Amino acid sequence: MVKTRRCVKHSLSFRARLTEEAERFRTAAEQQPPGSMARELLLRRVRQTETALHMNDLLSTGESK
Repeated sequence: MVKTRRCVKHSLSFRARLTEEAERFRTAAEQQPPGSMARELLLRRVRQTETALHMNDLLSTGESK
């Protein structure tokens, strides 16, 4: 049996989707009480998403530092 891969057409660019995801995590973190584990995990996801954005920008421009 051969499994086929789903073909997904995205209406937004990768950068736009990452930016939207970071904003969604940031909004969710603001709703949690300060110092809670849930807030810290959400903020960690925001940092990870922003790092992915930065890496995507570096790779797309071809810069090397």
